[in-house]
Amino acid sequence: MISAPASPDSSLSDSWKAWDKFVEATPESGFMQSSWWVEFRNYCGFENFGITLTDGEEIAGGAVVLKFSYADNSCFYYIQDGPVLPSDSPAAEEVFHAILDAIEERRESESCVVSHLRIEPRWRGLPGFVCGFRSIPPLADRYLEARDTRCIDLRPSEVDILAQMKPKGRYNVGVARRYGVSVIEDSSPQGLADFQCIYEETAVRQGMEAKPSDYFQQLLSLARPSRHVSIFFAEYQGIRLATALVIYFGPRATYFFGGSRDIHRHVMAPYLLHFEIMRKAKSLGHSCYDLWGIAPANDPEHPWSNFTAFKAKFGGAEFHLVPTLDFVYDQRVYDQYTAMFARVPGKDPIVPAEI
Repeated sequence: MISAPASPDSSLSDSWKAWDKFVEATPESGFMQSSWWVEFRNYCGFENFGITLTDGEEIAGGAVVLKFSYADNSCFYYIQDGPVLPSDSPAAEEVFHAILDAIEERRESESCVVSHLRIEPRWRGLPGFVCGFRSIPPLADRYLEARDTRCIDLRPSEVDILAQMKPKGRYNVGVARRYGVSVIEDSSPQGLADFQCIYEETAVRQGMEAKPSDYFQQLLSLARPSRHVSIFFAEYQGIRLATALVIYFGPRATYFFGGSRDIHRHVMAPYLLHFEIMRKAKSLGHSCYDLWGIAPANDPEHPWSNFTAFKAKFGGAEFHLVPTLDFVYDQRVYDQYTAMFARVPGKDPIVPAEI
């Protein structure tokens, strides 16, 4: 077991480089276990420590564990897109328990009380060796990610990708083309400013809490040098109508944040935007376009139902990962955490993904 560096930077150590390579080659993990994401989370107020399990010189599994201090003498641990385990079930069980043991050793040395460990692995089902965790409902508090998504398989031909879309989605791509909508990439300072404007307009319209501009500035500054992020726009008559911030990592290209303006809706710009992003992701060698966040299955009254219906028009398949899981160390302090961050339906703004 080795510990990852406390603060990754542009001159990555060999251990971080090896970890990034391992995670990017593991489909069951994702970009939230990468060095640049951890550095971004440091900017957002999280600390971190790393656990790497090796088999000889090869990495067998591990986790980057975030630490967030939310009150005097109180914090929690958070593993996003992880822990990262081997595909072999017996080995996965061994690595999982070794990770928990290492976390427990770290917890015992903390100067503050750790209320709980939160994990969000990319598992479709809960392994039998995972016990003692409690499932957390979607939108329960501000420190969790979407666990339901829709993914488009990019391995077929472009013609077949278009053909598998819902008839209305495929028709709207054609409508946008006939109106002369164009799609461009622009991650320049002006592009970031235009993205922020469209994104904030969309957030207000949908009753969501928008991220500040420096949030995206920092995200781009850390992810762009490694070519893991880009901003796309759909334009009509010189006006940018829709935008998407896309993250590339491993087999997936992920639609992370975006929005559209409430003008010229008849030209169907968002449909061509996402189809062109799929074409670009495919050309870069990615096998999946992850539309990142939909309503849970069989919940038509969910606050995300509108954009869930929009995403369904692109076809693909729904993926429902296991819920966010909490392992409680101190029930009293955990109750305090819950009281501090629980979302009150009808009062708190709905944020699709708190990152």
